[in-house]
Amino acid sequence: MKFGKGFSAVLVMSALLVAVTGCQKEGPAEKAGKSVDQTIEKAGDSIKDAVDGNKK
Repeated sequence: MKFGKGFSAVLVMSALLVAVTGCQKEGPAEKAGKSVDQTIEKAGDSIKDAVDGNKK
């Protein structure tokens, strides 16, 4: 009985470790997505600044 619980705990911890280490590396799609997000955010800030400049 104790072996089964211990084995289950080790199995779960191993799966979590693999999942966490697998998420550490950024692939080309993630890098491209971040770049697009940054570009859109900068464009939004520029539009907001332009609108705020017209209000003055």
